[in-house]
Amino acid sequence: MRKQSALSLPEWVPAEVQRYLEHTESGCSIRQLARDLNCHPSTVLRQVRRVENRRDDPLIDRVLSELATEFFHQASKGKDWLSEAKEEVEARSLEVLARLCQTGSVLAVAEGMEKAVVVREGRAETSKLVVEQGGAGILALLGWISCTRPGRLRRYHITPSGRATYSRLMASRENLARAELEQGFGEPASPFRPALLPRQKERRMRYGLGETPLDMLGRLLDKSGEPFLPKELVEAGKRLREDFELAQVGEHLAQNEAYFSGADSCGRPMPAPENPASSAAKKRAAEALTTLGSGLSDIALRCCCHLEGLETAERQLGWSARSGKIVLRIALSQLKSFYEQMDKKGEEGRKSQMIG
Repeated sequence: MRKQSALSLPEWVPAEVQRYLEHTESGCSIRQLARDLNCHPSTVLRQVRRVENRRDDPLIDRVLSELATEFFHQASKGKDWLSEAKEEVEARSLEVLARLCQTGSVLAVAEGMEKAVVVREGRAETSKLVVEQGGAGILALLGWISCTRPGRLRRYHITPSGRATYSRLMASRENLARAELEQGFGEPASPFRPALLPRQKERRMRYGLGETPLDMLGRLLDKSGEPFLPKELVEAGKRLREDFELAQVGEHLAQNEAYFSGADSCGRPMPAPENPASSAAKKRAAEALTTLGSGLSDIALRCCCHLEGLETAERQLGWSARSGKIVLRIALSQLKSFYEQMDKKGEEGRKSQMIG
């Protein structure tokens, strides 16, 4: 007879862990679980054995014991992470995973201590991050970290699954921030700011208050701890957007001027006069996109000029998930080389005019 159903377990608990607790704590047989899941009993048996073998890790053993105590024996001790929703667990894990993604970072757990700590080996000046053992145990149970050095001082490193989870969470957070910026007044109304004092001078923002996708990617770190997008690549993408915006604004102003000045044509606008600055910017942007070619120009145009998020661009282009970052970095490298060659040609042209 079952003591307590596993349906009350939090959503973040893996399915095989739920079956293991159903078998060990509720007394449900392997065959009954297999009938409920419409699978062979050997499948459930392998899952139960796999979870049982993982209890050699003290962090995982502690979390499983606390789950059994709180959700099967109704003896809640007010654990902090156990009863939270999946989104809350992922949000609290984001900072820990971000630290562990840095080169040389480990999560250390000493025997007899109630807290774990994330440090970088060989860098004593780096600030430490203290983590509750319950939260560290959840990361281990989910397979995001694994013990690489057992003993009295156990050390855990991030797994490929943990890195993939960190990338997914960061992409979701960036897309959410981008969507909130695009919605404008979708948020609740708030009073306007009071007028600035005469001595205060507000900083001028060229493209508005929102961050571009390049700015967000520029803060990401790769496996070696270096920026995923160096400053030179970010500047190349911003330069392409500057030319794109200048060309768009120049054409718009020229069309308005031609329309209002065409009174003699019975309401039909006269041909728009060319603006040298916008024409030059349009030519530079077109040459840059042509140099990139198909594929690279698509991701550069969407992310640099139209400010689309990476997930949106990947979905529109039909690409696989997390492939847009790599393609965008290649496109920005090509843009950087293009602008360097263009600047070099401009300098040589000015030198030849001075000599002549």
